[in-house]
Amino acid sequence: MKKFEYFKPKTLEEALALFAKYGEKAKWIAGGTDVIVMIKQKTMAPDALISLQGIPGLGQIKFNGSLSIGPMVTHRMIEKSELIKKDFSALADAVSWLGSIQIRNVATIGGNICTAAPSADTATPLLILGTQIKIRGLKDERTIPIEEFFKGPGKTVLKTGELIKELIIPNPLPNTGTAYHKLQRRLALDLPILGVSVLLSLDKNKVTCSDMLCTTSPISSILHKMEEDQIVCKEVRIALGVAAPTPIRAVKAETLLRGKNLSDELLEEAAETAAEEAQPRDSIRGEAWYRRDMIKVLVKRMAMKSIERVVQPEETVFPERLW
Repeated sequence: MKKFEYFKPKTLEEALALFAKYGEKAKWIAGGTDVIVMIKQKTMAPDALISLQGIPGLGQIKFNGSLSIGPMVTHRMIEKSELIKKDFSALADAVSWLGSIQIRNVATIGGNICTAAPSADTATPLLILGTQIKIRGLKDERTIPIEEFFKGPGKTVLKTGELIKELIIPNPLPNTGTAYHKLQRRLALDLPILGVSVLLSLDKNKVTCSDMLCTTSPISSILHKMEEDQIVCKEVRIALGVAAPTPIRAVKAETLLRGKNLSDELLEEAAETAAEEAQPRDSIRGEAWYRRDMIKVLVKRMAMKSIERVVQPEETVFPERLW
């Protein structure tokens, strides 16, 4: 392994100045769960590693009208946040499936999205939540929507010496539910075959049956009841991971649902459309046809789970087989 210098600056300005000194021969290190592996595998050989650990403001979760997450916030911090569990559930879902507790204790959300792997667990929840990314360089600062951040596998819009300073997530509309599912071969320490996130904002006032989800009935029966109640989808976002070179939004599927009364048939059509929008590939974890078929299944399931999180009848038991 090539020798390198390690720096632990105390301020963001000091860190940026150090990176400017070494240029492309330097690398940022956050939790190190990806960077150290790449150095050991000799796919990365920096002259300098510049740590972001301990820099004030980068490791905080704050809420002041919108949710602010620093790039050094660990997945475990997100997993344990009651605010995120309640109002930004898809993100809590995603980090709870990521690696092991030991990994989640050190791996950071900034590192997860900067690696820009199509399989990044936090990418699709951040997409549906309308995340804005604040980027800081030595001389300037800019904010972009997360849709513009990913440019390809392992590629982002970050220029040499730039870093993520903050993730800003707007407060969801009233009566909004979000959900994420990671399709994987085993239940821990595995990369996703597919990742699906869904956000649904409902006109909850039209729900007349408060316990309509408290049932062992098939999903189709539940959705027929929803159709009778004319539950309107006010807003919807669907995001897919490992379904294209970058995490993507299923925009055509969203258009089918937005402003419409939800029904079994409509969710089926939206799920089919999302599968058509995807660009999956064959890989060792799953073939393209299988990923496309599972998009049809999981988009509908995550829509139902999002609805569940809006309605939330007390003391309800949701059979696992429904979701």
